[in-house]
Formats: sequence, structure tokens, C-alpha cells
Amino acid sequence: MYWLSKSIHTAGRMRRRLLILLAVLGPGIITMVADNDAGGISTYSVTGAKYGFNLLWVFFILIPMAYYVQEMTVRLGAVTKRGHAEAIFDAFGPFWGWFSMFDLAVVNWLTLVTEYIGMMAAMSIFGVAPWITFVVVTAILMSVVLTGKYWTFEKLTLVFCVFNLVYIPAALWAMEMPSSPGWGEVFKGFYNPRFPDGLTAGLIFIIMANIGTTITPWQIFFQQSAVVDKGMDIRDIRFGKIDTLAGSFLTGLVAIFIIIATGAAFHFHQPPIAVEDARQTAEALVPLLPHGHGEWARRLFAIGLFDAGFLGALCISLSTSWAVGEVFGWAHSLNKSVKDAPWFYVIYLLMLATAGAIVLIPGAPLIQITMFVQVVAVTLLPAALLFLILLLNDKQVMGEYVNNRWQNTANWSIAFFVIVMSALFAISVLFPQLFGDGK
Repeated sequence: MYWLSKSIHTAGRMRRRLLILLAVLGPGIITMVADNDAGGISTYSVTGAKYGFNLLWVFFILIPMAYYVQEMTVRLGAVTKRGHAEAIFDAFGPFWGWFSMFDLAVVNWLTLVTEYIGMMAAMSIFGVAPWITFVVVTAILMSVVLTGKYWTFEKLTLVFCVFNLVYIPAALWAMEMPSSPGWGEVFKGFYNPRFPDGLTAGLIFIIMANIGTTITPWQIFFQQSAVVDKGMDIRDIRFGKIDTLAGSFLTGLVAIFIIIATGAAFHFHQPPIAVEDARQTAEALVPLLPHGHGEWARRLFAIGLFDAGFLGALCISLSTSWAVGEVFGWAHSLNKSVKDAPWFYVIYLLMLATAGAIVLIPGAPLIQITMFVQVVAVTLLPAALLFLILLLNDKQVMGEYVNNRWQNTANWSIAFFVIVMSALFAISVLFPQLFGDGK
């Protein structure tokens, strides 16, 4: 009887923990999956087409990097009950507060432009005019946040996250191509990459772009604000970490399969096929894949690209609205109506409308914008990382939830790595002769 009673008690405790976990799940998964945004899909597509599977090893670094950085936002939000912008203003003063806000606003707006580029490109595959996509998508994005409840927004957004998985079957089909080198070559990309030209400016640029699309300033601001808006506290930190870890693995897995798809289809094709963005990738797959899978892959890439842009636009605009509301003391919650928080929704709409309008300008260099935005993001990332790490080491702010020795080792290493890569990129631009021809 004692054994039975103990078993029932253990089962009940596990059930309660599972229910708490399911309730807490959201901010981490949404943040990380939304990080595979339209610009990210294009970056991974170009990575696979140009370097095959030789940069898959990078994800052994990027997945832990994403987790350790975002895990800090869970603790900071749950302990302080404040968004990231407000925390920086309080801890470092107005000068650094406004500096971080400028950093965020620039990167967010530029990144939002790439989300509209991706969504318009995806819908053009189905014959929808760009201006129609702009109007309809902006209206839908507004309606999602006008529900008046954070929980409703979160559940709707998690549904969109599922569509990020559409790239997996496309990769499996690409590996069936006659020119595909097989899964053995894929695994070599994780432990035995080959770069015949050495460390070129082009290789540094691609690595920088991959870092920039995996860890960005907006993620730090968004997840911390989401934790606060959701009402998470210190009792939820453990489950928030699981949520973030799951999101990190999911975003890395999808990115890996995109690189596998384009690497198998284009890099190993004879002659190799160069692609510059996700739309071109979708179109180029049609005649290549066997068994009539080409048209399906084209549609899946288009659906995935639209979904990525949609999620990215939603989260990036919200991160800006939350941050601006925190700084100016305006009401800034998805739990408040337009009447109660007018400026929160005005900022959100302005971000969407102005970014989308840029994409409609005839002759705008959309491909160049998409790739360089990822590099700009990683160039401005060190400042955001330094603020975050310093806040997590402030005993007065964090109490017992300050970074431990291992967390500091991991996070300072991440910051150092990002700074070194940014410096290498700057040197490659100023002195390209040091890195060969950059091809």
C-alpha cells in the first residue's frame, strides 16, 4: 500500500510539473523559432549553396550560444519584473539607456524590412502582388496583437511556429537527388569541414551572417518583455529554461535542414548553382528534385519563407513597442486594449508600415539588404550582450539568481567570440588582401 501511495503521489507531482511546464512554454520557443526569420532563411540557403555542408559545425557553437544568451533574459525578467530597456535605464543611466534603444531601433527596423522582403517574395511565388501582401499581412499582424490578451497572442503564435518545420521534408527530398553525396558527407560537415581557399572575406561574411541571424538584440528585448507580460516569476525560471533550450534546439535543427537542402541540391550539382535568396532557392528546386518533389519543395519553401517573415515581423515589432513603452513610461502590454495603451499599438503599426513601404520602392536592392542586415545585427550585438551580462552579475538586481561561474564563463566566451568575429569582418572589409580574393 505504501508503494502504491508513493507511486500515486509521484505521478501526481509529475503531472503538476508537466502542467506548469506546458503553461510556461511559449516565450523561449517563439523567440527562437522567430529567429529563423525571412533573412535567416535566405542566409541559410546561401550558406548551403555556396559551402555545401562545410559550415554545419557552426551549429555546435550557435545552439549553445543562443541558449545561454536567452536563458539570461528569463532570469532577468522573472526576477526584476521589468523589460530589458527599463532594466538598462535603471542600472546604467539615461546615456547608456538611450544608446541601447538606438541600437535596438536601428537593427529592428532594418530586420523588419527583410521580413517584408521575405513575405512578399514568398507570396509572389503564388502569384500575389507585393502591395496586396503588404496590406493584407499588415492587417493580420495588427489583428493578432489586438486580441487584448497575452495568452491568446502566444497560442496563436505557437501555431505559426509549427510551419517552420516544412523545410525538413524538402531536405530529405534533396538528399535523394542523383548528385547528392549522401548522408556521410552531411555528417562530415559537423566534424571535418573543408575550405580549399582558406579563411576568405566571403567565408567570414557568411559566418557573421549565420551568427547574426541566430543571436540578435531584438531577441534579448523580446523574450524578457514576453516573460514579464506573461507574468512569470522566480518559480517559473526552471521551466523557462527548458522552454528556451527547446527553442534553441528547434531553431538550430531547422537551420541545419535548410543548409542540407540547398547544399545537396545546389552545391553538389554539376555545375554548382548559385542562389542569392530564399525565393530563388524555391524556384531553382523545381527541376532538380526527383519523383515530382520539386513543385512540392517549391511550395514548402514559399510557405516556410512566409511563415518565417510573419513570425519575425510580429516579434520584432513587439520588441520595439515594449521597449519604447518601458522607456517613456507608457502602458505597454498585450493585456491592455488600444484605448488603454494607444502608443504601444501606434509604435507597433508604424514599425510595420514604414518597413513594408521600403520594400515596395521600385529598384530597392533587396538581396543586398537581406544579407547585410544579418551582419549589421551581429556587429551591434556585443553592446547588447555586455549590458545583459553585467545586469546578470549585479547582486543587487538579481539576488541569488546572479550568474554562477559556469554561466559567466560561457557568456563572456560568447561575447568575446562575437567581438572577435566582428573585428575580423571589419578587417576583411578594410584590408581584403589579407584574406585572399574573398570568393
